[in-house]
Amino acid sequence: MSSRSERTRCGRRDLVASYALALLDSNEAELMAAHLTVCPECQQEYHAVGGLTDALSARRVQELPLPTPLWERLLERIAHVPQRKMPSSAASAVTSSVAQGWQEPLWNEVAPGITCKLLSMDAEKDRVSMLVRLAPGISYPPHSHAGLEELYLLEGELWIEDRKLQPGDYNRAEVGTSDQRVWSESGCMCLLITSPLDELR
Repeated sequence: MSSRSERTRCGRRDLVASYALALLDSNEAELMAAHLTVCPECQQEYHAVGGLTDALSARRVQELPLPTPLWERLLERIAHVPQRKMPSSAASAVTSSVAQGWQEPLWNEVAPGITCKLLSMDAEKDRVSMLVRLAPGISYPPHSHAGLEELYLLEGELWIEDRKLQPGDYNRAEVGTSDQRVWSESGCMCLLITSPLDELR
């Protein structure tokens, strides 16, 4: 039996983060813009994610996504192939592309049911920021965290071990910790800031 708060929760609230990140199509974005003028609950959610979207916008101006080799590395790690260091030629390609201006990154399927949109990468600090989508019923491979991992759930539901995350929830995993089971029954999308050196098992 659902609680009173669940029954009265606005059905469009789960779309607020996607609207703030400009991920909705034009028709849905127009509907959400109109809805925000009359829904205090969604207005509060929009202001809550404002700092996150402002930070992402600032990073977009400064940094560009890595070219295709990053996705090749992700595929290799998911397939349990030992990870290789990014060649200096790829790093040079990223540096030279900065002068060309921002280009909207594409969604890439890195494993069946798992797609990613790379937002930025700091090779010196081993930090990568990306949007990650899991299709319904998909699990992310067990992995160990080579660096601090921060996850903000934007849409759907996500289980990390025995903790169920809903839109707006935040999860922090410390260096050296591991996740054995990460999966979504409904499908989900999250913002993930982590190390590209995480070890998949």
